[in-house]
Amino acid sequence: MERWQSAFEHTVEFNLSESGVQPLKLDELICDSSQTSKLLNQELSYTQTNGTQELREVIAAQYPGTSPDNVLVTNGGAEANFLAIWHLLDSSDEAIVMAPNYPQIYSLAHASAGNVHKWWLRETHVGNKRRWRVDLDELHQLITPRTKMIAICNPNNPTGAIYPEATQRAMLELASSHGFVLLADEVYGDLGYDGPVPPMGLLDPEAPFISFSSLSKAYLAPGWRAGWMAVGANPRMDDVLAAIKKLADGRVCSNGPMQAAIRAALSSDRSHLQVFTKALRERAELTSSSLNAIDGIKCVTPSAAFYAMPQVSLPAGKTDEDYVLGLLRSTGVLCVYGSGFGLPAEGGFFRVVFLAEPKELTEIYELISTFTNQFLD
Repeated sequence: MERWQSAFEHTVEFNLSESGVQPLKLDELICDSSQTSKLLNQELSYTQTNGTQELREVIAAQYPGTSPDNVLVTNGGAEANFLAIWHLLDSSDEAIVMAPNYPQIYSLAHASAGNVHKWWLRETHVGNKRRWRVDLDELHQLITPRTKMIAICNPNNPTGAIYPEATQRAMLELASSHGFVLLADEVYGDLGYDGPVPPMGLLDPEAPFISFSSLSKAYLAPGWRAGWMAVGANPRMDDVLAAIKKLADGRVCSNGPMQAAIRAALSSDRSHLQVFTKALRERAELTSSSLNAIDGIKCVTPSAAFYAMPQVSLPAGKTDEDYVLGLLRSTGVLCVYGSGFGLPAEGGFFRVVFLAEPKELTEIYELISTFTNQFLD
């Protein structure tokens, strides 16, 4: 999917596929002049392979109950995912990946494990609203003695869903009772429209979990490739953490200035998040209302981040890629087909990224409406 997307994203007129946020400048990311001065005076030397002590202390403070020794600094969240899955899975293991999900997670699990099961997020009515939800009974049925890992993304990419606390607690309890590791990609945690979504590990700091995050999304700094993982204090995670650190030793260390940037960003004013999430909520509501007004399309309103996953009622024999390519060729609007995130191609799902200004989004949704009417006619 990434190669497919990259073939078009730099030449299209309207790009609703790109999840790289409009990046901040360094002096916008770090408002405290003293922190900026520290960053500019950072020595360009090797650092500890697991990250500097000062930075790991700052990150650990985001996960009360977690020791700095249980934090590993990485070159972006993607490297954290890679290191964890590379260690956890081999060909005799099984993994469960919530779907739809960030494609890298499923690809890494599929490349490493003997068998990968999808645990489906499904559209569900919650009161008078539609939400994306999982079925815990279905999860119970997927778990086997060979299950080594369950991977989730909360808030979710590509749906913008947030999982209820009861569901999060149940997942942590299952990880503890069945002996597998829960991998939680929580990079969008600060982008909940009703406030930050607390890391799952706060519900049980001693559960066997690994939480991933980075500066790429909420801190508007994707180019820093600044990420980390925090590992639960469960005793059986000691060997897991030690093995992951040993793997990380092979790339010597994470970027030194990047580590200083994380420390400064997490220690600085975060008022930009309130402005950003307010704007995202407005765009999310515009997106869902505009797309739900189109005959043949339905869209669950997201609760976090900047994604929505609408569904078009495809004609027989058509796939989500047929719809997305047709939309691109007809209108210059680029979205991403849902099967790239693990959904069935015949399901008609496609992801939109609503980071553009509302006026431009309105124009784009009018183009989508016109094309969809023609496509379904």
